Amino acid sequence: MSGEAPAQRRPRPWLVLLPLALFAALAALFLAQLMSGRDVSAIPSALIGHPAPATALPPLEGTGLPGIDGTGFAGKVTVVNVWASWCVPCRDEHPHLMQLAGDPRFTLAGLNYKDKPENARRFLGELGNPFAAIGVDASGRAGIDWGVYGVPETFVVGRDGRIAWKHVGPFDDRSVREELMPQVEKALKGG
Repeated sequence: MSGEAPAQRRPRPWLVLLPLALFAALAALFLAQLMSGRDVSAIPSALIGHPAPATALPPLEGTGLPGIDGTGFAGKVTVVNVWASWCVPCRDEHPHLMQLAGDPRFTLAGLNYKDKPENARRFLGELGNPFAAIGVDASGRAGIDWGVYGVPETFVVGRDGRIAWKHVGPFDDRSVREELMPQVEKALKGG
C-alpha cells in the first residue's frame, strides 16, 4: 500500500440543482394551468359530432308525454337534459329549464336517469314540467350510451341528429346565457 490518500470526489452541483429545477418547472406548469381560467373539470365528450344514441326510452308514465327515441332527433334542434329527482343540482337548475321551455325554436327533452317514476312525477309536479318528451332510463344503460358522468348533464343535438355540445353540471343564469344559448343558436343556424 502506498501512502496515497484515495482521490476525493468533487461534488457535482448540477446533480443537486437538477431535481430542484425540474420541480420548479413542474410547479410553474401547474400554476399556469390553474391560473388559466379554464375549467379543469370540463371533460370533452367523445360523442361531439357523432349521431345521438339511437336508444329508445319509454315515457314517464302519468305525464302524457312521449318517451325519447334517438332516431327522432333529426330535423329539429333538441336540448336533452339528463336529470333525476334525487339530484340536488337538478332542482337548482330546474327554473332555468322552465324558462327554456318557452322557446319554440327547439325541443327540450328530459332523460330521467336512475330514478323511481313516482319520485320523478312528484319532482315535476312540484317544480313544473319543462319537457316536451321524457325518456326513462331506470337502469342507467342509456346514460352510458350518452356518455353521462353524472347528473345533471345537458346535450344540444343539431338538426342533423348529431350531438353538437355537452354541458356537465347545473345551469345558472351565466351558463345559460354564455354557454347553452350560443350553442343552441349555432345549431339553429346549422353549424
